[in-house]
Amino acid sequence: MDDAQFKALLEHLGYCWAGYRKVRKGIKKRIHRHMQRMGCRDIVAYLNLLEHQAASRYECELLMTVSISRFFRDRHLWQMLENRWLPDIIAKNRLQIGAWSAGCACGEEVYSFKIVWQRLKTRFESLPPLQVLATDRHPQYIERARSGIYNRSSLREVAAVVRTGFFESRKGSKLFEIKAELKGDIHWETGHLLTESPGSVFHIIFLRNNILTYCRQEDQIRALESILNCLAPGGLFITGCHETLPVETGVLIPMAECRYVYKKK
Repeated sequence: MDDAQFKALLEHLGYCWAGYRKVRKGIKKRIHRHMQRMGCRDIVAYLNLLEHQAASRYECELLMTVSISRFFRDRHLWQMLENRWLPDIIAKNRLQIGAWSAGCACGEEVYSFKIVWQRLKTRFESLPPLQVLATDRHPQYIERARSGIYNRSSLREVAAVVRTGFFESRKGSKLFEIKAELKGDIHWETGHLLTESPGSVFHIIFLRNNILTYCRQEDQIRALESILNCLAPGGLFITGCHETLPVETGVLIPMAECRYVYKKK
């Protein structure tokens, strides 16, 4: 599959070239294998298949998902969350804290947040109840996230003291498992950010390196409106460090310390 054919596929699915340009090599290999399984000799036949067979289109869309992540990605963000922003949210919301990882991939972001929350227990006499919703389109990512098992490369930004305190090394392998006490208070769900909304209200929403990178602008705008309806006033909306909002929302104020983190008016 050449770039022109890949761009035709992106156009058909409603995705953008800019988001996929750097990761296209691996994605193209997946799609080529899918085309072979479906008996499609060229991109025209493949697009026709996707147009008329919902199951094949769903398989293709799952193959287009990107799950590049690691624990504590963008370290400055996590430092600010632990030392300033999350304590402020806790002080103002003593009944319950809700967080949503929208596009949680394999769970590194979710468990990074749970580690930060656990560390805050040493600084507060008591913390309000925490409920975390973690959603992703890909069911296999959700299952891996629920297991909490990761290879060493996912932990390359995790300090040794944190690795010792919150992970267990699995004997006979190079894998690490998040400790059982961190797996509670997390609700894992499959869901499509462009068409589904959880209908709850959250104090923190993570939307990092997902639809704001890979989807076309009109879909970004539509999804963003729905997602922001789930964010409480004073809550934090967190995007990827290289992402920008597709439109002026009128309700989000960028944080001075991290311009890709916003507070809702």
